[in-house]
Amino acid sequence: MKRGSEAAGARLGACGRRALGVLRRSAVAVILVLAPVTGANALETLDFRVPSASEDLLRTLRASSFLIAARNAGHTDPVDLMAAARAEYGRLIDLLYEEAYYAPTIHIRVDGREAVDMSSLSIPRQINRIEVDIDLGPQFTFGRIELTPLAPGTQLPEAFATGQPARSVTVRDAAQVAVDAWREQGHAQADIAGQQIVADHAAHVLNLRLRVDPGPVLHFGTLRPEGNESTRSDRIVDIAGLTTGALHTPEALGDAEERLRQTGAFTSVRLRTAEHANPDGTIDVVAEVDETLPRRLGFGIEADTEAGFRLSGFWLHRNLLHGAERLRLEAAIDGIAARTGGLGFTLSANYTRPATFNRDTDLELGLSAVRLDERDYDADAIQADATLLRRFGDHLRVRAGFSLRYEAATYGGATPEFGTFGIPVSATHDTRDEPLDATSGHYLFGEVMPYAGFGAAQSGVRLRFDGRVYQRLGGDEGRVVLAGRAQLGAVAGSSLNATPRGFLFYSGGGGTVRGLPYQSLGVVGPPASGGRGFAALSGELRVRLNENFSMAAFADAGAVSVDAFSGASDWQAGGGLGIRYNTPIGPLRLDLAAPIRRNATAAGSNPLQLYLGIGQAF
Repeated sequence: MKRGSEAAGARLGACGRRALGVLRRSAVAVILVLAPVTGANALETLDFRVPSASEDLLRTLRASSFLIAARNAGHTDPVDLMAAARAEYGRLIDLLYEEAYYAPTIHIRVDGREAVDMSSLSIPRQINRIEVDIDLGPQFTFGRIELTPLAPGTQLPEAFATGQPARSVTVRDAAQVAVDAWREQGHAQADIAGQQIVADHAAHVLNLRLRVDPGPVLHFGTLRPEGNESTRSDRIVDIAGLTTGALHTPEALGDAEERLRQTGAFTSVRLRTAEHANPDGTIDVVAEVDETLPRRLGFGIEADTEAGFRLSGFWLHRNLLHGAERLRLEAAIDGIAARTGGLGFTLSANYTRPATFNRDTDLELGLSAVRLDERDYDADAIQADATLLRRFGDHLRVRAGFSLRYEAATYGGATPEFGTFGIPVSATHDTRDEPLDATSGHYLFGEVMPYAGFGAAQSGVRLRFDGRVYQRLGGDEGRVVLAGRAQLGAVAGSSLNATPRGFLFYSGGGGTVRGLPYQSLGVVGPPASGGRGFAALSGELRVRLNENFSMAAFADAGAVSVDAFSGASDWQAGGGLGIRYNTPIGPLRLDLAAPIRRNATAAGSNPLQLYLGIGQAF
C-alpha cells in the first residue's frame, strides 16, 4: 500500500531546473525486454477500480496504466507484470497529483499480496489475478499562494488562484509563465530560485511560495553552429539572422529556427542558449542542426476528362553551393489522351538563395520553356525571371522582380511573335492551417505586372487576384468545412490581338470551373481566343466521414470578357461531388462534375468531367 504525501510537514518533492518538478515526481522509466508469451503465463483477471472517479479521470488512469498496457499487449510473464506493478504506484500518484488529489490510497495486489511488499528476488512463477484499488481522498484547493517577483504585464493562469483545484500542472504552468515573461523581456537566464510547498491535510489546501530569479538583461552574442558538415557556418549565421547586441528573447530564437527550417536543408534545428553569459552582457547561442539528404526526386500525375493526363517530375538539390541554396529542375508533359488540344510540355529550372541582402529576403532565379497545344492556339514560349522574395512576419510575402518572355504563337492563320519585359510585383497573405487541406484561415494573392512589349506585343499591365477563405463549423472537432474562392484577372493597355496568348484568360477545367472542359470559355472570334477580363467563383462543402475519408459538394462559375473591365462576354457554371482520401502528403482528390450552364464552345463536350489530383481543389 502507498499513500499520498502524509509525512511530517507534508513536503512535496524538489524543484526541477525550470520548476517543472514543483510537485513530487516519482515517474519510473521501465524498459521491458519481453519474451514470447505462453499459455502458462496467461493473466486471468486484472481489476482496476476507482469508485469515486469521474469517467474522464478513470479513462485517463486506465490509459496511463503500465499494467493495463502490459495486459493489452499480451506481456503477462510474471517478471514483466511485477516490474509494471511496482512502477504503477508512482505512475498513478503522479496522475492523481495532476488532478489535485494529494492523499490517495493505492493498493496493487498480486494474487492477494501487496506488490510493494513482495521481494524483487522472489518473483512468483505464475500470476493469475491483479487488483488495483484507488481511494482518491479529498481534492485539494489552493490556499495561500505567492509567486514573485513577476515581470511587468505578466498574466498568470486563471486556475492559479486561491480556492481553485490545486493541480500540479497548474503550479508548473504558472511557474513557467512567470519565467517566460522575464525571458521575453531579455532576462535569458530567468528561473525558479526557490520554493516552499506545504499540503495542509486537515484543511485540504495546498499552500505554496515560489521565488523567481530574473537574472540580468542579456543580449545576443555569437551564434555557434554545430552538426553541420556540408552547410557553411557563415551561411547558417546569415540565415538565422540573430543580430549581435540585440535583446535576447524567445521570440527571436523561434524566428531564427523557423528561417533555418524553411530552407529545407535541415531535418532538425534547435537553437540553445549557452549556460553562462559573457562579461560584456551578451550570451552566445548554439545552433544544433541535423542536415537532410541534399537530393530529392518527385513525381506527380493529374487527370482531366477533356485535357487528358499530366505527368510531372522534379529533381531537387537542397544545398547546391553549401549555403542552403536550392536548385529545382522540373519537367511535365500534358495533354496525354486529351479530347481537345494536343501534347504540350514544360521544362523549368529554379534557383533559390536564402538570406540574400538580409535574413528575410530570398533571391529566386528561374528559366522555363513551354510548348502549348490548346483549343484556340499553339505556342512556344521561353521565359527568364529574377525575383526577390521578402517575408514580413509569419503570413505576409512580397515579391518583386523582372520577367523577360518570348512567345511564338499560331492562331487564326497568323503566326505573330510576342516579346515582353515585365516588372511583376505581388503580395501573398496566407493564414491557412494546412495549405493542401485547409480548414481555417484565408489565402489572398494579388499581382500587378506592367510590361513593355516588342515584336507583335503592345505594352500594358496584367492584374491577377486570388482569394480563398475557409471556415470549420462546430469548433476544432467539427466535421464540416466551408470553403470559398474568388478569382479576377485583367489585361489593360494592349489590344486583344497584340497581347501574348499566355497573358490572356480562359475559364473551364479543374482550376476554374469544374464540369466544363479545360479552357472551354474564351471570347468569340474570329479568331477565337482568351479574354482580357476574367472572373470566377467557387464554393465547397467538405464533410469528414472518418479519419481517412471525406466528401465534398461543390459549385463553380466563370466568366470571360473581351475587354479588361467590361461586362462578361459569356459565362459558364458547373458543380458536382468529390471524395477525398487522406495520405501523408495531402488528400487524394477525386471529383466528378457536370455542367450547370454551358457556353457554345462546350456544347458538344462530355456531360461528365473527372478530376484526379493531390490536395484540395483550392
